[in-house]
Amino acid sequence: MTKIIKKENFQNEIKNIPSLSQDTFQNIMKGLYQGKPLLGKDGLFSNLLKEFTQIALQAEMDSHLAENAIEEPGNRRNGITRKNMQSSLGSFELETPRDRNSSFQPQLIKKRQTILTEELDQKIISLFALGNSYNDITNHLQDIYGVEISNATISAITDRLLPELNAWRTRPLDSLYTIVFLDAMHFKTKQDHKVEAKVIYNVLGITKSGHKEILGFYSSESEGAHFWLGVLNDLKNRGVEDILIACIDGLKGFPEAINASFPKTEIQLCVVHQIRNSIKYVSSKDQKEFISDLKFVYKAENKDSAEFHLLQLDEKWGKKYPMIIRSWNENWSNLSTYFKYSSEIRTLIYTTNPIEGFHRQVRKYTKTKGAFPNENSLFKILFCAINQIAKKWTMPISNWGMTISQLDIFFPGRINFNG
Repeated sequence: MTKIIKKENFQNEIKNIPSLSQDTFQNIMKGLYQGKPLLGKDGLFSNLLKEFTQIALQAEMDSHLAENAIEEPGNRRNGITRKNMQSSLGSFELETPRDRNSSFQPQLIKKRQTILTEELDQKIISLFALGNSYNDITNHLQDIYGVEISNATISAITDRLLPELNAWRTRPLDSLYTIVFLDAMHFKTKQDHKVEAKVIYNVLGITKSGHKEILGFYSSESEGAHFWLGVLNDLKNRGVEDILIACIDGLKGFPEAINASFPKTEIQLCVVHQIRNSIKYVSSKDQKEFISDLKFVYKAENKDSAEFHLLQLDEKWGKKYPMIIRSWNENWSNLSTYFKYSSEIRTLIYTTNPIEGFHRQVRKYTKTKGAFPNENSLFKILFCAINQIAKKWTMPISNWGMTISQLDIFFPGRINFNG
C-alpha cells in the first residue's frame, strides 16, 4: 500500500533533485530575445512548468522506493506513462514514472488527473456561471491559455456545483414572506436521445425587509394541485410558516393547494395574463374597442366600480364572446384581490412582472443553449444565473417603507418586526 510522502522525507529528497537542464534555460532565454509569449500555447513558462513537474515526480518516486524498500524488496522503476496536461500556463506532455509493483501513487499529479491548476478549474466554472456554452469555454481557453479541454471534462468540473446547488435548494427559509410570485419557464432537455420540453417553476419571495429572494425552483412534467402541494410542503419544511399574498399566473391547481397549506394567504391572479388570454379570442376588428371597454374594469377606483363595468362588458360583449366573460366571472374573486389595497401595493401585486423580469435576466444566461444535454446541466446553469442575478438585489423594492406599513394594517399581528 502506498504511503503518503512525509514532509521531512520529501524535503530531504528535494535537496537531491538535479537542477533544471541547461537546455531549458537556454531555450527560455532564446525565446525571450525572440519575443515569444510567456504564457499560453507554446509559452516559455509551459516548458519550465513541465520540467519542474517532471523533476518533482521523479523525487516522489525516489521517496516512494526508499520508504517502501523493506516492505517491497526488489521494487524499482519500470518505465513511464505519458499524458497531456492542461494548465493556465499552457499544455504539455508529462512523463509519469512507474514502478515494477505498480504501488506508486503520485500525489503531486494524481493518476487520471489532466488539469494541473485549481485556477483553471475556477476559470471554467466562472465562464460557465456567466452563461458561456461548453464550446465557448473551450474556445476561450484555447485562445487565452492554448489548452484544449473536452466537453466531458468541462461537465465533470462544473459538476462540482451540484453539492452547492443541493445545499441551496434545501437551505432554511424565513418564517414569513410578505409576497410570493410563482411562474414557469420552458426549456428543452435531452432524454433517451430525444429532445423533451422541461418546465421549471420558480418561486420568488419578498422578505419583510423588502428584498427579493428566489426561494427555489421545481421541475415537473405537468402541473396540478398535487404538484403544487409538494412545492408548498417543501417551503414549509424549510421553515416558511406564513405567506401574506401569493401572485400567480392562473397556475392550474395552485389556488386549491395554497388554500390547503396556507389558508390565510390571499391569492392574486395576474391581471395582465388574464387580459392577454382574453385578447387572443377577440377578432382583430373588435380588439381596440374591447380593450378600451376592458380598461374600465381593471383600472377602476375600487371593486364596486370594477364589478359595475364588468356587468357592462358582459351586456355589450357577452353574446359575442361568452367564453371570455365567463373566464373573468369565474376567476373574479382571485382577480379582484388588489382593489382593496393602495396604489403602491396594487402596482406590486396585480401582475407577475417581478418574476417575469427575473426570467428575462435568466434568458441572458440560457439563450445560447438549444437543448440541455440533461437535467443536471439545466439545473447548474439556473443555479449560476440565480447567483449572478441575486448579486444585484441589494436594495429593497421602491416605496417599501410605506408598503410594509400598509401590509401590517391589512394583516394585523402577522408581521413580526422584531424577529
